[in-house]
Amino acid sequence: MARALNIAKAVPSADRIEVELVEFGSNAPSAGDVTIEVRAAGINPSDAKAMLGLMPSAVFPRTPGRDFAGVVLEGPREVVGLEVWGSGGDVGISRNGSHAQRLVLPRAAISVKPKNLSMEQAGTVGVPFVTAMEGFRRSGLPKKGDAVAVFGASGKVGQAAIQLATRAGAQVFAVDRRGDAPRGFASGPVRYIDSSREKAAEVIRAETANRGARIVYNTVGSPYFAEANAAMAKRGTQVFIATLERAVPFDIFAFYRGMHTYVGIDSLALTASDCASIFDELRPGFEDGTLRPFDIGEDGLFPLERAADAYRRVLGGSPARLAFVPVRR
Repeated sequence: MARALNIAKAVPSADRIEVELVEFGSNAPSAGDVTIEVRAAGINPSDAKAMLGLMPSAVFPRTPGRDFAGVVLEGPREVVGLEVWGSGGDVGISRNGSHAQRLVLPRAAISVKPKNLSMEQAGTVGVPFVTAMEGFRRSGLPKKGDAVAVFGASGKVGQAAIQLATRAGAQVFAVDRRGDAPRGFASGPVRYIDSSREKAAEVIRAETANRGARIVYNTVGSPYFAEANAAMAKRGTQVFIATLERAVPFDIFAFYRGMHTYVGIDSLALTASDCASIFDELRPGFEDGTLRPFDIGEDGLFPLERAADAYRRVLGGSPARLAFVPVRR
């Protein structure tokens, strides 16, 4: 009998997580839906935060989990047996998610998994790479020779953005608040900047003949807002995915004289079907090795029975990528 995690209602704190393992209860299948046997499902901060009531669109009771990799068990004949990967802002939020042995989604929500990735690798690519890719799609994809600055580069979205920008041949600057911040894979040179020791905008301008960065990917928001603005090229774009403070000082004069653009990305607004096209775009990079999945150790893989431990670890700020492995093979 297939099983799924179930969160009955929002919980008040991380130390009071209440999660039960129940008989699989899918969304009601419709014509054209597919049923996926979930082999691996990434555990994202948003999965855990939703159970704290921090995601207004979260529906209870529900099965959490946005990212997945697995095998299609039921659906249109041409897709049965396919190894697939995916994610979605609706999955595990407004519909039952991937922290289960089965997942029901529309046919349009699946993408064929890269053959060279394990299920665990493919199942943990999701939210970070989808968010990074959508930011670049909305701001104009990086091109060879473009200057791209990633502020908050050690986070998973920052690391994904660096991979995508170096794959495109951009001149990449990676900014973090300490010199020993985690560094992920890159397929080209990256200029790392310790913002506790150097002024990021000064470095970026000095090394781009004072032009600045065409794309500034600000994964942190308010703490880097002013410095990121100072690093932008004329007609440059700054991408935002998060913030600490909602209100920041805004220089309208500098904004219009710089002919700047701001782009906001909310990955929760991207349905699983929206994300499938992004995964299709990402696949060639993972297949040719210019993109790589995040490292995930054996201690980062959890059975569904250890759900409370896994969610607490994510809420505790674990820098490691974690995943449920609902079906062991």
